[in-house]
Amino acid sequence: MKIGIISDTHLTFDDQLREFLAPCDEIWHAGDIGSLELADEIAQFKPLRAVYGNIDGGIIRRVYHDFTLFEVEGVRVLMTHIGGKPRNYSPKALQHIHASRPKIFVAGHSHILRVEYDKIYEMLFINPGAAGNYGIHHLRTAIRLDIENGEIKNMEIGEWNKHVG
Repeated sequence: MKIGIISDTHLTFDDQLREFLAPCDEIWHAGDIGSLELADEIAQFKPLRAVYGNIDGGIIRRVYHDFTLFEVEGVRVLMTHIGGKPRNYSPKALQHIHASRPKIFVAGHSHILRVEYDKIYEMLFINPGAAGNYGIHHLRTAIRLDIENGEIKNMEIGEWNKHVG
């Protein structure tokens, strides 16, 4: 199964992002979607698993949760928006990590792309950076990867300039 991983779209789901995510079977969104309308638009494009972020209002928070735990092709995945990073996870993320022992932990919020294997928790940490135009980042980023029979492989990074104006 091919997975697209995005975060911090802040109301952006443009042609560049659609083209990068087109081969994917589903999309995981690690929060700061921007609106329920955008979440619905993404979900109409590809099946969507998402969590809400700190900019997402009440209606998104009624549809999506702050953490989600699921399994794909034998791989347990934990996703949240504000989760920290290896050696500096948020206390709430650590509680969920200890309880669920995921093989992949996805977090957003920092707008900085980071992929790192966490030896302490034996999991792959993924922050896809920011796919939207709003924020401190200079490049918009997203990730694609394959999960097959419990294996994570073929990771690709998409990068685009921010749109100004």
